[in-house]
Amino acid sequence: MKSSTAEILPLLGTSMGGGFYAGRIRIEDQVYALIVAPKAEGEHAATTCIARNKSVPEALSYCDGLANTMAMADAGSKLAKWALDLRIGGNDDWYLPAQDELEFIYRNLKPSDNQNYCRARSGINLSAIDPTLPHTLEVPAQTLAEAFQKGAEQAFDLDWYWTSTQHASNSGSAWSQNFLRGNQDYYHKLSELRARAVRRLIL
Repeated sequence: MKSSTAEILPLLGTSMGGGFYAGRIRIEDQVYALIVAPKAEGEHAATTCIARNKSVPEALSYCDGLANTMAMADAGSKLAKWALDLRIGGNDDWYLPAQDELEFIYRNLKPSDNQNYCRARSGINLSAIDPTLPHTLEVPAQTLAEAFQKGAEQAFDLDWYWTSTQHASNSGSAWSQNFLRGNQDYYHKLSELRARAVRRLIL
């Protein structure tokens, strides 16, 4: 039986699987619980995505961050190798979230009460369970999980974070997620953005 929104919301941001529960997401036909790494151990300071804007055509998935991260590591990304080498809470399957995964984390663990970015398709996420609608100025709201609220121990900075999803038509760029207003954009891979590792559990 599917869980209702009322059953899921109180769990967001609580300890689970070596990190913190960020909601349910679908990758192909499988449903997963998405787990955000603890900030002290699983967040990387601003850094490049991969040297020399290298093309990684195997890292185009908008939902499968693990596959993207493994492809990036094979292509020489130090950031991807950092994520895959993490050992947190006895778990060694951390990776860089894909575009939809990181958007979903913003939606469920939004750090501030700032108004959201509402242009274009911002907020539409077909990988989320259930698929989400475009942002409004007030939805998503600031997370109820106090540990993830602005300035708290686990909160995302109001800044840009790398996803592991490479841009399909601009091989020198990769997608990123903004945690100030929720918009996504692509940056040259030599830009320096933050990163936060995740893992997933089969449901």
